[in-house]
Amino acid sequence: MTTPTQTDPYAAFREELRQFAAEQCPEDLKRFVRSNQKITRNEYRIWQEKLFARGWAAPNWPVAHGGTGWDLQQRYLFEEITAQADCPPQYHHGLGHIGPVILHFGTEAQKARFLPRILDGSEWWCQGYSEPGAGSDLASLKTSARRDGDHYVLNGQKIWTSHAQEADMMYTLVRTSNEGRKQAGISLLLVPMNTPGIEVRPIPTIDHWHHVNEVFLNDVRVPCENLVGAEGEGWRCAKFLLDRERLSPATVPRLARLAEQVEELLTARRDANAASASPSFHVLLERLYLAQAGVKGAREMLLSAIQEEMQGTLAASKSSALKLYCSELSQQIIGIAFDIAGPAHAARLVAATGVDAQQDVDLQRELVHTYLFYRSRTIAGGTSEVQKNVIARDLFGA
Repeated sequence: MTTPTQTDPYAAFREELRQFAAEQCPEDLKRFVRSNQKITRNEYRIWQEKLFARGWAAPNWPVAHGGTGWDLQQRYLFEEITAQADCPPQYHHGLGHIGPVILHFGTEAQKARFLPRILDGSEWWCQGYSEPGAGSDLASLKTSARRDGDHYVLNGQKIWTSHAQEADMMYTLVRTSNEGRKQAGISLLLVPMNTPGIEVRPIPTIDHWHHVNEVFLNDVRVPCENLVGAEGEGWRCAKFLLDRERLSPATVPRLARLAEQVEELLTARRDANAASASPSFHVLLERLYLAQAGVKGAREMLLSAIQEEMQGTLAASKSSALKLYCSELSQQIIGIAFDIAGPAHAARLVAATGVDAQQDVDLQRELVHTYLFYRSRTIAGGTSEVQKNVIARDLFGA
C-alpha cells in the first residue's frame, strides 16, 4: 500500500505551507488581498515580516544568503498555496529582481549591505530602467553617469518607475560611455532615493491608483562602490534580471485565483436575479470556461519551464511566450469581470477613489480598478511586441 508521500513527494511540504498560510497571514490582510485593492508597501511589509521570521523570506535565493534552498517546484507550490489562501504576493523588485543580480554580480560588501535589508523588508526598491525615449528600446537610454573622484554624478530622467514614491533605493541603468555599441556604454548603479537632486513626480493613470512615477536626476552623486559589476556591464546585468522576471512562478497562481473570484461573481449574479436564463449569462460563462482552460494551459507551460530551468535547458523564448500568454490571459479574465460588473459599477469608480482600506470594500468596484490597471500588462515588463521578437529570434535566428 502506498502512502501519500510516496505518490506525492511534496505532500508534507504542501501541508506545511497550508498550515502556515492559515495561521500566520492576518485575516484583515487576506480580506485586503481578496478585495483586489492596490497592495502597497505596508501590506507587502506585514507579510514579508511573517515570512522572514519563518525563514522563508527569499524562496528563490540560496541558503547561504538567507534563502530557503527550495527547488523550483517547491517555489511554485509556495506561490500556488499562498495565492489560494489570499496571502499577498512578495514584493518583486528586491527579492526577484535586484537581489539575484547582487547575488550574481555584486561585491561581498554590496551583498552584506543590501541583501539583509531586502530579506527583512526594511529597505524597499524601485527600478530605474525606462526613459521617455527609451522604453522597449532600452539600449537607447540617455541618463548619464559621469565619474567624479569616488562618485558618479547622474543627470537624466526615468519614467514609469513603479513604487518610486515609497522606495528607499533605486537600481538604475545609466550611460557611462558613448563609445562603441549602445549596450557597451551602460552601467548599473544602486541609488539611495534620499540623495539630493532626486525628484519623484506621480504619473496619473486611468485606474486611479498611484503606482508609477517620473524620477528626475539632477547632479545626483552616487558612490562608485554602488556600481554593480564592472563599468559597462549594466546591459549584461539587465538581461540577467529580465530573463528571471519573465519566468515568475507567482503569475499563474494569481491568475488562477482571479479566475475563481470571477466565477464566484458570475455565480452570485445568477443566484441574485436568475440571470442564467439570459443569453448574455451563457456568453459570459463560455468566456470564463475558456479562460479557465487557458489558466490550466499556462500552468502546464510554467511547470514545463520550471523543469527545464532546473535542468539548465530553458530557452529565453519559452519565458517570453509565458509572459506574453499570461499578460493577454489576465486581460481576458478581468475583462469578463468588468462585463459582469456592468456600467453601473464602472461609473462609480471615480467617486470611490481614496476609499479607506479599513472600510468595507465592494469587490466589483475594485475589479473595475483592476481591469484598468491590467491594460498595462501587455506593456510592463517588456511589451508583447518585444516578447514576440524574442520568440522569433530564438525560433528563426536573427
